[in-house]
Amino acid sequence: MALRRCWRLAAFLPRLPVSPPVGRLTLSSFVSTPPSCRQAEVRLRGFSSEARNTDVSYGQLKQLLAEGRAVVVDVREPWELREYGFIPGSVNVPLGQVNTALQLAPEEFREKYDGEMPRRTDNVVFVCLAGIRSKTALNTAASLGYRGVQHYAGGWQDWAEREQHQ
Repeated sequence: MALRRCWRLAAFLPRLPVSPPVGRLTLSSFVSTPPSCRQAEVRLRGFSSEARNTDVSYGQLKQLLAEGRAVVVDVREPWELREYGFIPGSVNVPLGQVNTALQLAPEEFREKYDGEMPRRTDNVVFVCLAGIRSKTALNTAASLGYRGVQHYAGGWQDWAEREQHQ
């Protein structure tokens, strides 16, 4: 009901005559917003189009893996994992298969990729060689309704370098 009043107000506002601003007076100075509309506005801010930070640092990824709080999906091709190496505990789903893989039944996913399929509510971290493909995979997963998606921007190259120095 409160939202309906807000929409009625919004429909009325464009019909008001608008004159050039004088001093600091604005249209909102003359129209009071009902408290219920302000509450609805605050709730709707949760659906902001602002991008949240989706990058994960080396330290954050190490912590997520140690605590078992993330599913790490490596989107490189299988030959890249054999040639360069991989992050322990990651599941290999090549970038070209991410869209269909994330729509499989969990049993099919486990059989095809030898790992647990992430749920839409899981914290999923995508990784690749240098952070480009993982960003694409992140966008694909987000478009499929995955909410806790992030990517390790440094990729395998950064991981291997940091692991070597420890």
